[in-house]
Amino acid sequence: MATKRDFYEVLGLSKGAGDDEIKRAYRKLAKQYHPDLNKEPDAVEKFKEVQEAYEVLSDPQKKATYDQFGHAGLDGQAGFGGGGFSGFGGFEDIFSSFFGGNMGGGQSRRSNQPQRGEDRLMAMRIEFMDAIFGKTEEITIDVEETCSECLGSGARSKDDISVCDTCHGTGTVMSQQRTAFGVFQTQNVCPDCHGTGKKIKVVCPKCKGKGYEKKKVKVDVRIPAGIQTGQQLRISGKGERGANGGPNGDLYIEIRVNQHEHFIREGKDIYMHIPLSSLDATLGTTIDVPTVYGDVQLRIPEGTQNGTKFRLRGKGVKATQSGGTDGDQYVIVEIAIPKSLSKEEREYYEKLRQIEKKQKKGVFENFKNLFK
Repeated sequence: MATKRDFYEVLGLSKGAGDDEIKRAYRKLAKQYHPDLNKEPDAVEKFKEVQEAYEVLSDPQKKATYDQFGHAGLDGQAGFGGGGFSGFGGFEDIFSSFFGGNMGGGQSRRSNQPQRGEDRLMAMRIEFMDAIFGKTEEITIDVEETCSECLGSGARSKDDISVCDTCHGTGTVMSQQRTAFGVFQTQNVCPDCHGTGKKIKVVCPKCKGKGYEKKKVKVDVRIPAGIQTGQQLRISGKGERGANGGPNGDLYIEIRVNQHEHFIREGKDIYMHIPLSSLDATLGTTIDVPTVYGDVQLRIPEGTQNGTKFRLRGKGVKATQSGGTDGDQYVIVEIAIPKSLSKEEREYYEKLRQIEKKQKKGVFENFKNLFK
């Protein structure tokens, strides 16, 4: 006789797994190996094995016994053949997820109930400055909205609507399915009314019985100041149309911000690299630095080195929440070395070099002295 596999191993769990983990694993495997869904030769045996494991591990007393003594402690208590589907805790829910129906009992959602439409997603590109200060952008989109004439019924008038004879207004029909485990009752969308539960004698002349109209509409999209790439804006009711008179879903607009030629944004802070002549870096100067709010004076102290970073407080992205702090702008200095000199400039640089040699202040000479 073949040795039974450990029940935790059957469900792909570690010993001591909790109730929720056991139920999730069972639902997944029961669906995977159900004979009506899986036609592999060993599907029936695997399905029985999963059922037996769940029957034990879902029962607190049996689980405690099994955890302590293993298969020997059960003494015939477990077994798919003896227990059928009873006591398995939620199998009807699982069956419903397989076939969209039930096992001959309980209520299932009527397919002709109003259903909300799916959400839509679109991308919008905006300029760097628009993301900093915000703006309102008008866009044109295609939507399917409830017909203004029939209000979604699809009929010319209320008198032109009758109950579907096939499904008697439920929108669904029941059928029986024989399997190796018995007769199951399944629920499907009515083929005559397509789930609406009604028949229309004379259709609405405006929408031709569809219950909705296709339109091009203009929508104002308010882009808040400080928005970043990846953030989404929601436009209510402009998504996919609903079913059976249900509302439309929503439209989500994902923002993509174009890069700026000079400004670089990191969160609420803005960075900028500026060129500075070697003379200004050596002697010091005052310059007008561009910011997103206009030019700001910045004092460059003498002896400023390449890569020095200066902070302009509050010149970054403004706080979007009350009480929040504004971002800053950071200015990074890049010393620009001239590639060519005029005759007069060369004479001055030569004089400066002679002074450095005389005073022994050359940069490289000072470096060499470190090795002596």
